[in-house]
Amino acid sequence: MPERVYACESKYIDSLKKLMEYDPYLDKNLTEEQLSKIKTDPEANVIFARQDYKIKDGISVGLDGKFYYLYISANDEFIEKADKKLKSTIPGIKRVDSETETKIISTINKEREESEEGIGLIFR
Repeated sequence: MPERVYACESKYIDSLKKLMEYDPYLDKNLTEEQLSKIKTDPEANVIFARQDYKIKDGISVGLDGKFYYLYISANDEFIEKADKKLKSTIPGIKRVDSETETKIISTINKEREESEEGIGLIFR
């Protein structure tokens, strides 16, 4: 699956977290009419909560503490739509350069491996 990393200024982190966690199909405040509109709106169906994503603060990955980094792993179609939605919703968010992207993806993969190893030790 394609992986992408975006940088978001720390002042917009609350907006980013809300966007990433929101699933309109679980929102009990929406009416059936609103839900039916969402089903036909391609941008509204970009639901990050159903994808593999992580948000890391810059300091935790050895980068600038003024930024948070959003990692997303999803299929090509979702990534394309997600890119547009992120840029239209979160001010100043941008995809990072390839060196930074590689560093963050490596960090996340290492954390996952260590986590899996830790769980494996519990069940020995």
